[in-house]
Amino acid sequence: MRILVTGGAGYIGSHTVVELLSVGHDVIVIDNFSNSKSSSFEAISKISGKDVIFYEGDVADISFLRNVFSKHSIDAVIHFAGYKAVGESVEKPLKYYDNNLISTIRLLEVMEEYQCYRLVFSSSATVYGSPKSLPILEDFSLSTTNPYGTTKLMIETILTDVSASNSKWSFAMLRYFNPIGAHESGMIGEDPNGIPNNLMPYIMKVSTGELPDLKIFGNDYDTPDGTGVRDYIHVVDLAKGHLKAIDYVMEHVGVEAFNLGTGHGVSVLDLVHTFERVNHISIPYTIVERRSGDIASCYADCTKAHEKLHWTSSKTLEEMCEDSYRYVINQKKK
Repeated sequence: MRILVTGGAGYIGSHTVVELLSVGHDVIVIDNFSNSKSSSFEAISKISGKDVIFYEGDVADISFLRNVFSKHSIDAVIHFAGYKAVGESVEKPLKYYDNNLISTIRLLEVMEEYQCYRLVFSSSATVYGSPKSLPILEDFSLSTTNPYGTTKLMIETILTDVSASNSKWSFAMLRYFNPIGAHESGMIGEDPNGIPNNLMPYIMKVSTGELPDLKIFGNDYDTPDGTGVRDYIHVVDLAKGHLKAIDYVMEHVGVEAFNLGTGHGVSVLDLVHTFERVNHISIPYTIVERRSGDIASCYADCTKAHEKLHWTSSKTLEEMCEDSYRYVINQKKK
């Protein structure tokens, strides 16, 4: 199949492109490098032995999108493109609403023009807000605690309404929990621009001395050690979930949401100590005030993804930490 991947140079996008190529799909990537690097494509080619068709541009630019669709007969789309930092979204909500919503609307408009009705959407566990119980199931009530999460929930609503308007559409909304790790080759991984907003890339910058210490946002949550508990999933497991979701949307119509996680909660300090142990390195940290928009605990029930997508995570927390560190060390050697 010919798959269009928006945001395919980014962290999750690049790993998914590798997995798509590995099973023989033709891949076309759109990215504007707002939080990614063009060097991803060289790494993808080295890992896969295959080239990717790439267009630099903004998904919100409808003329640009039409140009891409007019040149390729696209079977399905995986939509990663969008801003993703919770903290920044609280500070700059209009930036997030403008970018994330408008780009998705334009994409759907052009897909419909070119009769491409299959889309896998990069959603988020943030649509569950502060859950009343754990683990989290897909049929839990939805709410949000920050503008980033609200854009994801709004897009899910848009997809649900679009699906109801035309029975040809098929949408899989993948609610990610907390992806970390890197490809085992050490060639691609998470390397955000500026000071990281997510935990693992922050740890990695401390491990290499780029930052003096890790800022842990709060140690007074109602959790075993007071730090936030999250469901960390290896990015390669997550990428493989997208392949299963592509198969699903090609065989079904309508709209479905799926949790992608491990089903296990890990605290910030647990992750830090595991990283230190497996990589034989010390990570100094400082406890600071809670970050606006964060919740105490969040981990998934992934039964639905297992039963309907025939997917389950397989990689351990130790592998996530080892692969993350291997990637950052490889980057330092360049």
